Amino acid sequence: MDFIEIQGYKSIKEAKVELRPVNILIGANGAGKSNFISFFDFLNNVYNQKLKEYVALRGIHKLLHKGQKITQSIYTNILYDNETDAYSFSILLGEEGFIFSEEDLWCQNNHWDFCNLSAEAQIKNKGLNKANYIRNHLENLKKYHFHDTSNNSPFTETCHIDNDSYFLYETGKNISALLFRIQQRNQIVYSRIIKTIQSIAPFFSDFFFQPNSEGLMRLQWQDKYSSTVYGANDLSDGTLRFIALAVLFMQPNLPDSIIIDEPELGLHPLAIAKFAGMVKSVAKKGAQVIIATQSTDLISYFEPEDIITVNQIDGESKFKRLKKEDLSVWLEDYTLGELWQRNIITDGQPKQ
Repeated sequence: MDFIEIQGYKSIKEAKVELRPVNILIGANGAGKSNFISFFDFLNNVYNQKLKEYVALRGIHKLLHKGQKITQSIYTNILYDNETDAYSFSILLGEEGFIFSEEDLWCQNNHWDFCNLSAEAQIKNKGLNKANYIRNHLENLKKYHFHDTSNNSPFTETCHIDNDSYFLYETGKNISALLFRIQQRNQIVYSRIIKTIQSIAPFFSDFFFQPNSEGLMRLQWQDKYSSTVYGANDLSDGTLRFIALAVLFMQPNLPDSIIIDEPELGLHPLAIAKFAGMVKSVAKKGAQVIIATQSTDLISYFEPEDIITVNQIDGESKFKRLKKEDLSVWLEDYTLGELWQRNIITDGQPKQ
């Protein structure tokens, strides 16, 4: 994605945001960072023809900017390949929910109009070989969230060593199956993951894989000091989240986009440094990273152009990318995180 335009969604009345390889959103609580991140999950559900289900679970009034009395439609335009290719749609509030009043695709000088006032998007139904990369991108837009590390978290669930082993699920519930597949098929990558985990958890030895007769297993591991087999609940919250991040960012087949809200939650400063390195690594490999964070430590590892500030003004989220030339004098003595913490970066701060 090169740009994304959003209108009428939650706190976003109207915005056009440039998207680079690394995009880190910072701002005060309630500014709209999470709303921007959640829009990609919304897009994924639209593409997969799950809009009615998505809306039913969340409520129409919570999706529309300032509610349905103020806003009756949501519009987006996603621009690819230097803005020559694009996918856009507009959904309008009807008597029984949203209907598509517009749905268009542009690719390689071709234009397709899918709109038939339907309740679900039609792009998935069309066999458009020329636009497969756009379709694949929309299908794989996922917002990852590894916040739940409770006793009944997704990390404690069983998964199938074959059916659940192709890519990491949004909640990380199939992490053991994916790790087992990587161990069996790409030992070099598996060793890198283990060493990365050990760099922030020196007690960690290896994962323990033992599928049952039905091919099901849970996440298990061993430490360096005993033969005891432990489960996910025996890891600290920060270590468990870091393991999920390491697998997400170091898996052999990276997704086109990695979208995640507050990945720094519970991480030690050293783990944040390692995570920043993983972000830069996948960006160089062609994966686009979109993150919302409150961590001054995390943004200190990046360039100003990687940072998008978010402010809420009169109930509307406004987005602005930092420029190095505006901060060059300060950056001689301070990190980006220190500049944000000291309110020298005035955007992305709580406003009275």
